[in-house]
Amino acid sequence: MEILYILPVIILGIGGISLMILSGIKNIKIKTYAYFTMGFLALSASASLLNLGKLYSYKLYPSIFHNMFIADSLSSYLVLLLISGGIFTMLVGKHYFERRDYFRGEFFALLLFAIFGMSMLVHSNELITAFISLEVASLSLYVMTGFNRANNRRIEAAFKYMVLGAFAGSFFLLGALLIYAQSGTTILGNIGIYLSSHQTGNLSLAELGGMAVVMLVFFKVSAFPFQSWTLDVYEGAPLPVAGFMAATFKIAIFGFLLRVIVVDFDTIFYNWHKLFYWVTILTIIYGSFLATIQKSIKRMLAASSIVHTGYMLIAISSIQQVGVKATTSVIFYLVAYFLSAIGSFGLLSYITSDERLRITYDDFKGFAKSHPYMAAVMSVFMFSLAGIPGTMGFIGKFYIFSSAIEAHNYILALIGILATFISIYYYFKLIAVMYFYDEPTMAQSAKLQGLSPKVIAFVALLLLWGGLGSNILFIPGVDFLINLAQTSYDSLLLPFR
Repeated sequence: MEILYILPVIILGIGGISLMILSGIKNIKIKTYAYFTMGFLALSASASLLNLGKLYSYKLYPSIFHNMFIADSLSSYLVLLLISGGIFTMLVGKHYFERRDYFRGEFFALLLFAIFGMSMLVHSNELITAFISLEVASLSLYVMTGFNRANNRRIEAAFKYMVLGAFAGSFFLLGALLIYAQSGTTILGNIGIYLSSHQTGNLSLAELGGMAVVMLVFFKVSAFPFQSWTLDVYEGAPLPVAGFMAATFKIAIFGFLLRVIVVDFDTIFYNWHKLFYWVTILTIIYGSFLATIQKSIKRMLAASSIVHTGYMLIAISSIQQVGVKATTSVIFYLVAYFLSAIGSFGLLSYITSDERLRITYDDFKGFAKSHPYMAAVMSVFMFSLAGIPGTMGFIGKFYIFSSAIEAHNYILALIGILATFISIYYYFKLIAVMYFYDEPTMAQSAKLQGLSPKVIAFVALLLLWGGLGSNILFIPGVDFLINLAQTSYDSLLLPFR
């Protein structure tokens, strides 16, 4: 039975290797690589669905891997989300990939390897294994960011991302070393047992090591003060890659952070509470400032991703007081932000696929006149990112803020609510220029053709369903997503079998 729990990851690995081999064959069209990629992703998603919703926690082949990998309800749920991120990236970016002649088969292999690394990360039960998994995903993203070697801006973005990522990764290794020096183990769970049994002793090495590990997490999710790379890298990366990083990578990182905090560092988390408290506040404030002053839509979405990281850190800061509710709200919010980000970046990639760059606010003037369908869909994404009632984004923020209030983190909840009001300015500014300018400032809009616009509209409908389904009697709501998040949290506390 153990093979069923790791089967989705195995399929992703086989898919990546197969595409690398195929990339050495000439005259294979991009469309063929896309079909192969979608096939492997669909198989992996089907395997993930076999375990979805079950409450379980297993060590995977402990005699072989020595407790380095586990399979539980949380990993099953997150792996399905990661695979879904790959599927949506392929579907909404299909038009974009086919119109760029610099994409090769290696790019799609790297996409599968990135998802493979992220999936291994959420299955990891040991610090060095987690680091290797994270680096597999990160190295893939570095190359995907600068895949167009003829574009200096993308090469610069990839180089900046790689150098800063390698620097942040050194802190993770230092943290693992300090934790091992203190506890004699790098196995998650065993670290928690040691910390719980030595609460009256000196745990300074473990606390310092834990903070070094958390620093890498802060870098990967663009938390303050490690967000300096975000705007330049997102702007330089191809639009589908930027959407993939914003929507999908955060799922893996926050999944690992939840496992580490709930399973291992729960006993010493109170010593870090003030640090998380101030990092959360500064992340939201600085991210809001950056998003407000941007003229580029792509940079605005990149800056707003920093703000959404701050929202999730609000719930992380409340885990000590309300573990179940805070963890559940983070997992649910990951889904809401995932759909909003993949949809908004996907729509931008579709619009720019004909080389008519429409990236600034001014470029969207009169867009609703020339293309009302796309303007309406983009409005839904902006509504959800802003947390407007009737969208899944509103439900996600409601759970985040209510968990903070229940944990008596009133200042964090207040700052989060104020940031939500501020976000209305830069999200609704895009809606305003689309609808309240009579004369379009750009040439004829891209024609609606192919699968990409249909998938983008489907994502928008999912966001509306997530916000309205619970309020309309004849439409089922998203209660099952909450139940999945609850089951995922319960599996973290379940003894291994």
